[in-house]
Amino acid sequence: MSDGLIFPDWPVPENVVAGTTTRHATGDLLPDGLAFLNQVHGAVVVTADGVRSSAGAVDADAVVGCAPGEICAVRTADCLPVLLCSADGRNIAAAHAGWRGLAAGVLENTVAAMQCQADDLIAWFGPAISQANFEVGEDVRSAFIDPDPAAAGLFTANERGRWQADLYGLARRRLQRCGVAAIYGGGWCTYADEEHFYSYRRAAETGRMVSFVALK
Repeated sequence: MSDGLIFPDWPVPENVVAGTTTRHATGDLLPDGLAFLNQVHGAVVVTADGVRSSAGAVDADAVVGCAPGEICAVRTADCLPVLLCSADGRNIAAAHAGWRGLAAGVLENTVAAMQCQADDLIAWFGPAISQANFEVGEDVRSAFIDPDPAAAGLFTANERGRWQADLYGLARRRLQRCGVAAIYGGGWCTYADEEHFYSYRRAAETGRMVSFVALK
């Protein structure tokens, strides 16, 4: 981690450039031509070309790309940014994976929208809130365990009658269930690490980190 940018530690080809900003980032650390989604905590996936050519912000929570010069990016402040790349460096994607998007299938939809097989993909998890600090209610737990009872192991009961949810673990399980085995990154906590990260739960009026992946 540099002062302003985290570089993913994942085995991707040299034509793939990726990173996540910290709260110390400056605008010159981001690639030129970057266009943002209007993220709505859903599961819609769009193309990088469509985002770039749109007259306004596109409502979506994931973006895929497959041409040189294309950039896929999402913004987060506790939700999980997931970057994806095919092993041959031809296909990329970025997904905004908060609990609502995860439960709705944003990662499954992103994998399906990429022009390659799931077992050919490499994923990287950027900074998100840790299980120790992600308290949720029974509604969130039910959204995951009703369709997938084994996901119950990713929720721990706390003394307040609520649950500590493992956002990283839930995303990992979702990717593995649709065939993605090569998963890297994770392990940060945006809530606990105030020096480096913004956190919506820590301060509702806050900035956002940008996670991007681009094809040279």
